[in-house]
Order: sequence, then C-alpha cells, then structure tokens
Amino acid sequence: MSTPARPAPKKRKHLIDFDNPPVVSREAEARLTRVQQWVMSALLVTTALHLAAGLVVAAAAIDGHLDARVGLMVIAGLVGLLGMGIGLAIHQRSPLHPLLLLGLLPALAGIPWVF
Repeated sequence: MSTPARPAPKKRKHLIDFDNPPVVSREAEARLTRVQQWVMSALLVTTALHLAAGLVVAAAAIDGHLDARVGLMVIAGLVGLLGMGIGLAIHQRSPLHPLLLLGLLPALAGIPWVF
C-alpha cells in the first residue's frame, strides 16, 4: 500500500521567491533612484561640511601663525564648496547653482572666531 501524497507546502509570502521575481515598475525604480540620490547627497554634504568645520576648529587652535590659520580657512572654504558641488552633481544640477554658496558657510562663520 502506498502512502498518500502530501500536498505541496504553501509558499510564504514574506520570503523571496527566486523562481518568480517581483516585477518592478518604472515609477518604483524612479522613486528608488530619487531616494538613493538624496541619501548619497545628504551623506556627502554633511561629511564635507563637518570636515570644513573641523578645519575651522583646527585653524582656531593654532597660536601665532597667521599664515597657517588663513591657509586652513581657505581649505575649509574649498572643501565646503567641493562638497556642495558634488552634492548638486549627484542630483544632476549645474554645479554653478546658488546653493553652492552654502559650502562657504563653515568658513565664513568661523572667521570671527578664528581671527
């Protein structure tokens, strides 16, 4: 006598079914791309601005060497501008956008504190 055949187990919907991959619409891909752009630009810009602020703090910590202070402040401004420019490029905007000037904010805010 043969044993009765067991029914196939139900597929769990919360697991990935590699035999039937989900179909992704163009709208969903576009939304995902926008989210990825915003995350990458936010990470890059905040990292660059933190680095620029750290250079301002380093310039304030130097005693007596005016040329070193000025140099660090210039580098802080360039790092901020570069970070904002790359952040704009991630969003496929022109790097010569008015938001680019926000990159100078750490250096400009640090001028009264450093000098």
